[in-house]
Amino acid sequence: VQLQAYGGGLVQAGDSLRLSCAASGRTFSRYGMGWFRQAPGKGREFVAAISSSGGSTSYADSVKGRFTISRDNAKNTVYLQMNSLQPEDTAVYSCAADKQHTLVVFTTPGTYDYWGQGTLVTVSS
Repeated sequence: VQLQAYGGGLVQAGDSLRLSCAASGRTFSRYGMGWFRQAPGKGREFVAAISSSGGSTSYADSVKGRFTISRDNAKNTVYLQMNSLQPEDTAVYSCAADKQHTLVVFTTPGTYDYWGQGTLVTVSS
């Protein structure tokens, strides 16, 4: 599976942005998907995850109520809608696929098997 995240950019505080992650292959619908981010000088941080069917989701407390993860299995794409962006959301955002678990979502990076290159989100104050 190859993953490609896109949609990042420079926005102002309070703005919205939608990230997309396109996956190759025919097995996308079987994978749990996650979004992670890494800010300059910091470690990788869990943002959101969604089960293979989309029936289960999980969010980091820092984004809960502002970010929404969704997926379109027909398009092999997972999305991250980000609203009310703040400067502390500035980071490189990466998507990841978990091929082992379908119904339960995980927040730990080690659970994920495939990673895409990230897309940079910069939020100015």
